[in-house]
Amino acid sequence: MELDWLEDFLTLVETRNFSRAAELRHITQPAFSRRIRALEHWLGAQLFDRDAPRLALTHAGEAVRPTIAEIVRRAYSAREQAREVGGASETTLRFLSTNSLSTTFFPDWVRRIERSFVLETPISLVADNMAACERLMLRGDAHFLLCHHHPAAAHALDEPHFRSIAVGGDTLIAVSAPRSADDPTPRHGLADGGALLAFSEGSGMGRILSAAHGPISATAAFASPLASVLYAMARDGRGLAWLPRSLIEDSLRHGELVRAAGPEMDVAVEIRAVRPLAPQHAIAERFWRAAMKAADIA
Repeated sequence: MELDWLEDFLTLVETRNFSRAAELRHITQPAFSRRIRALEHWLGAQLFDRDAPRLALTHAGEAVRPTIAEIVRRAYSAREQAREVGGASETTLRFLSTNSLSTTFFPDWVRRIERSFVLETPISLVADNMAACERLMLRGDAHFLLCHHHPAAAHALDEPHFRSIAVGGDTLIAVSAPRSADDPTPRHGLADGGALLAFSEGSGMGRILSAAHGPISATAAFASPLASVLYAMARDGRGLAWLPRSLIEDSLRHGELVRAAGPEMDVAVEIRAVRPLAPQHAIAERFWRAAMKAADIA
């Protein structure tokens, strides 16, 4: 059994598509399929129902999924510990963030923490969609993740292997460009089934909206995992989109965007910092304590 097989399994669970998973793993689809078969043979059970309308986990696959995720995370954690003990581990604090928070929240958050924590080590930040961030956290490639969170939306970084704290709040608001400078009514309204600018698969905010509202009664016009792209499309008058207030506040204030639905369709979300429960590098642990202090958590 090889670690690559376990990472293949987690990627296929995430994408539910052999071609896409093989692409993400940088191998051909036939080679990828052989490795999934090899893992199933080694475990002695079929992990995926390939006859389902959309590739699904079998009961055996569901049962081993959390264990496989933890094995992968612990393998990379062991590598980190070995490098630290051997003096070869870099002291860079490694952060992940969903795309919108990397620009609207991360800089101010770090600045607040630095009021009580002298940051004398380099920082690296990787911004991506939520699915990619989850994959990197499960691999142990980062110390911390910043993401939007809603209690009804599923994610892969559950307890008992990860811990998270609320470090801020946000609201997803349905917005559209106005009809004209003189007419502030929305060009695309939810009530009249306007064109929908949607978050594509892999987006954390897409998961949150689906959990909060289910199917949206609007005509799908465009999809992207990036809130910044949907923001630009909405301002260009191409449809309505649910976007975080932190991203669109100036446009709402200046009338470039207006509400496309009532406040009852808003979705309140938390901004959470996530970390592995297992001990990390000493500098990462000190940063986490400072983050908890900044969030008023004892």
